[in-house]
Amino acid sequence: MRDSVMLTLNLLRLGATVLVGCILSGCAPPEATPASGTSASQSMRNNCCSLLSQLLHEEADVSILRFIKRERPDLKSLIKKIAAKSGTDAKVLQELAKHDPSYKLDDIQLPPGEAATRGAIAATEKHELLGQTGDTFELTLLLTQAQALSYAWHLAEVAGNNEPEPGRARALAAVSLDMQDLHREVFALLLSNATASDPKKK
Repeated sequence: MRDSVMLTLNLLRLGATVLVGCILSGCAPPEATPASGTSASQSMRNNCCSLLSQLLHEEADVSILRFIKRERPDLKSLIKKIAAKSGTDAKVLQELAKHDPSYKLDDIQLPPGEAATRGAIAATEKHELLGQTGDTFELTLLLTQAQALSYAWHLAEVAGNNEPEPGRARALAAVSLDMQDLHREVFALLLSNATASDPKKK
């Protein structure tokens, strides 16, 4: 039981470290150089929406569900909810781009080093998830989701703050709120797992 508690705490610390490092170094979108005839706010909005669209499509990819075999029903339910909501919000961005030609969803603007690093991180996470089971698998999956949802939440928030049209700004704010709510659900499940593994909390 003590080993289980230590594993839980170590993984939670690792997740916090990865998330903080991601925010401080690699996961924040780079400052975009506005294209000719494009305002700084519009360029920022498009860069954030492009990164957000890419992330939402990755989160909506149901292939992640194949990793879940005999894990707890509450985890399966939450992952399905994340996939469904991400797919819905990805369509929101597509609709914004469809009705406003100034929206660009392919304005990623990542330096090649960061793009390669993200690819390496994704490959490592996939390898770890495929090779893990039980509590270790659940914690790894939840930690990766917490990181992705926090990033999506703040990308949508920044995009909305740089959208001058009130209706579109509200749509982006709603996407941000969706991601924030999902992030809170993931954190609550992480906390529940940690509490369940600590004999002092029983």
